[in-house]
Amino acid sequence: MDGSGQRDLRGEASIREEPPAAALRRLVNGYQVSQAIHVAAVLGIADQLAGGPKSSDELASATQSHPDALYRLLRALASVGVFREEPGRRFGPTPLGECLRADAPQPAGPWAAFLASPPKWQAWGALLHSVRTGENAFRHVHGADVWAYRARHPESGALFDRAMTGMTRLGTDAVLAAYDFSQFRTIVDVGGGHGLLLAAILAAHPGSRGVLFDQPHVAAGADELLRGAGVADRCAVVGGSFFESVPAGGDAHLLKQITHDWGDPEATAILRACRTAMGDRGGRLLVIERELGAPNDRPDAKQMDLQMLVSAGGRERTQPQYATLFAAAGLRLVGVTPTGGELCITEAAPT
Repeated sequence: MDGSGQRDLRGEASIREEPPAAALRRLVNGYQVSQAIHVAAVLGIADQLAGGPKSSDELASATQSHPDALYRLLRALASVGVFREEPGRRFGPTPLGECLRADAPQPAGPWAAFLASPPKWQAWGALLHSVRTGENAFRHVHGADVWAYRARHPESGALFDRAMTGMTRLGTDAVLAAYDFSQFRTIVDVGGGHGLLLAAILAAHPGSRGVLFDQPHVAAGADELLRGAGVADRCAVVGGSFFESVPAGGDAHLLKQITHDWGDPEATAILRACRTAMGDRGGRLLVIERELGAPNDRPDAKQMDLQMLVSAGGRERTQPQYATLFAAAGLRLVGVTPTGGELCITEAAPT
């Protein structure tokens, strides 16, 4: 136990001492932990524990769950540090588990609820198909790509939107600390969802204005967030398709975790639409994505690359690969800014 009573699950030394077969088995079993966290997130267990420990029976009553089955779930999650089991089948929060709360400063709950949801889970079951054929597993399983599927299943689309807002919240502080957005008078956030990143930029730089651009049904949900951030009067909201056109008039165009959703032809088309919108004004295009990193490094980026293979059909890329895409779209790579987290900012300008 550490000083907070939280179990020290596995230090580096113990990992090195673990027999290879046991270490591999732990990795193989990881999907069980992922699904268990997903269930806890969907049930809102962490929010139930916001006021302090509760018994599994109390939690079962509050979440309309089977008492014994929920206890078994919670004790399994407690064994890996997501919750803390106390005498009398009572459970309390831990630093990990508190990240599942709806009001967490850096919420992981929406991502957990989305990542292991049935449509995604079923697609991952077809990873072998993707590896053998190079085809998108989601389309293979569901008969439609993720975008068409979410259009037909609004509840899945809403789950995705909440997950993307939560993921954006995780990296926003690092992006703002790493890059000086004050140099831009007008910032166009292309595919910006409900506007969390753009709202944070505008709040930090009162002299800037913004344009939030996404599909009409997505952009329509941005008003509450922008008003809550106090920037609605400085931010226009525009609906459309970035394959057709992108709002012009910006000193900077942002693409945060957009190009990784798409293969090279589609990503080039998006970049070309941004280049057209930049026109003769010049300006900057800021592509905010994961950097794949060197071999045997950056597992977060390489696992997300598999996520793109299975789900959206896109890929994570290296800086040389981005330079190639830029060139095909009439742009040139002018700089790369690490954020200190998972993301980096790749900067392009018109050729």
